[in-house]
Amino acid sequence: MTRPEHDASLADTPIPHRAEPDWAAVGRLPIDGSNEPLVPMSLAPPPIKVFPAYARMGIPGAVDECYVREGVYRRLLAVARSLPEGLSLLVLDGWRPWRVQQYLFETLQATIQANHPEFDDQQLLVRTREFVAQPSTDPSSPSPHLTGGAVDVTLCDADGLPLDMGTLFDEAVPASHADALEGDPGRDDARRQARDNRRLLYHAMHAEGFTNLPSEWWHFDLGDQLWAHYEGHASARYGPAELDTIENRWRRQL
Repeated sequence: MTRPEHDASLADTPIPHRAEPDWAAVGRLPIDGSNEPLVPMSLAPPPIKVFPAYARMGIPGAVDECYVREGVYRRLLAVARSLPEGLSLLVLDGWRPWRVQQYLFETLQATIQANHPEFDDQQLLVRTREFVAQPSTDPSSPSPHLTGGAVDVTLCDADGLPLDMGTLFDEAVPASHADALEGDPGRDDARRQARDNRRLLYHAMHAEGFTNLPSEWWHFDLGDQLWAHYEGHASARYGPAELDTIENRWRRQL
């Protein structure tokens, strides 16, 4: 697929290496708070596509929609409109109920423990946190996806099929680290193409103010504590969020 010259430059720019987050420091950052609502990404026009991955996988408690804060919604639209012709931004997950976060964390932790019985509790926690944040509803330190500021995305072609990124979404392996393909690919054309696809996604998102979780090429943040940590801000914008259910609406009104 031919890319415009300015877009090709994004694919030519390596993804910088970044250290894994200091989760304790992340959780200590104050949250200003925001009244921005959660909005469904299915409202978005092309070139955005939405595939709520966890609901389609049958994950307990997953919602069949991808909700994000309004500010995140508008920035994602800007990212999608900046992509080369024929490419779309595919949104896989946004706001995530605590129950889903707990399920993902416990399932991955149990899998790692079964494969590495020699790990002590701290090693197990570190390895699990590499790919799934620890579940938390603490208003001062919520899980990123609970805020509506974290989003999982990839790129897809004109037929709606995801581009090759070198690993699958949520594949808990070292190759899923954002910069894992930055070594010399040699004559491996598939690896080179996957690397360039990652670069395009990373830099398009970064240009609109998103930060990336280094261990996951698909995970980006805007406004939450993880974003504030990597951007060097003194505080975050978004704390925990709730869907605007009829029950919540009546509770506020009455």
